[in-house]
Amino acid sequence: MGGVDARPRASEMRACAAAFVARTTGRSRLPLDYSERSLRIADFLIDGLRKGGAHREEAHDTLFGLGAYVGEVLVRRAGAVWVDLDAAQRAYFGQPIGVRMPDGRVWNPLGKVVNRFDSGQSEESLQLFYLKLHGRARRAAV
Repeated sequence: MGGVDARPRASEMRACAAAFVARTTGRSRLPLDYSERSLRIADFLIDGLRKGGAHREEAHDTLFGLGAYVGEVLVRRAGAVWVDLDAAQRAYFGQPIGVRMPDGRVWNPLGKVVNRFDSGQSEESLQLFYLKLHGRARRAAV
């Protein structure tokens, strides 16, 4: 994934999200349907990782998949597009990829998932992140 430097690319994120959903829903009946409501499930999955005692390194692949999923919810429901971040943005966000909202703002769903995992705090909820998100389109196509 991502070529020579193994950094994922924006063009790969929809497939990353779909692969995460297939892996996750193949083992359970979790309703990961790319809706805003499904972000509660993402919060639940992160809480489960924390309660299970996973360290961030151990949970890296799952956290990346969740970040791809959260970003894809923003793409499908809020009118965002995946973007490869420039060097300054990568330094600021600590991630190679983000989403650009219809108003031009760039957000970091991959980092948001990591922050939620690291903090374990409900104020870092992914569902609340979506609900408070600036720059959303009023209605985005699925």
